[in-house]
Amino acid sequence: MNDVPKKVLGSADILKILELLPHRYPFLLIDKIIEMDGDDSCIGIKNVTFNEPQFNGHFPGQPVMPGVMLIEGMAQTAGALCVAAKFGQSSPRIVYFMTIDNAKFRKPVVPGDQVEYHLKKLKHRANMWWFRGEAKVDGKIVCEAELSAMLVQ
Repeated sequence: MNDVPKKVLGSADILKILELLPHRYPFLLIDKIIEMDGDDSCIGIKNVTFNEPQFNGHFPGQPVMPGVMLIEGMAQTAGALCVAAKFGQSSPRIVYFMTIDNAKFRKPVVPGDQVEYHLKKLKHRANMWWFRGEAKVDGKIVCEAELSAMLVQ
């Protein structure tokens, strides 16, 4: 039996996320990461508010968070995990979103919702990472997808 301890990264507040990712307002789509289990999984949080710019046009009178932004939020959560896992090994890296597979949208996300991005690593090889993601509101899946990312210097 292999008793190698897991590297536990913990959590990341907004200041740590800004250190890990190049994204800034209005395109930073995660507010914090509440749980990181090594480089295996993480849970990111996005508080959806009415004053975000996408709600001016999507859709006036019936604001709905665009599905592509939910996918991007998942990708940013996974990207922050990848960079955090490699952070001490060299200078901070940039993570590029590579693929989206099997994306499904189950329920609209609206202002006032808190989205939890649950990401689980499927595979990691060299500078490539693959994840399965679920976006949840009140414990119910609103979006899911498989994503891949690449870290570069």
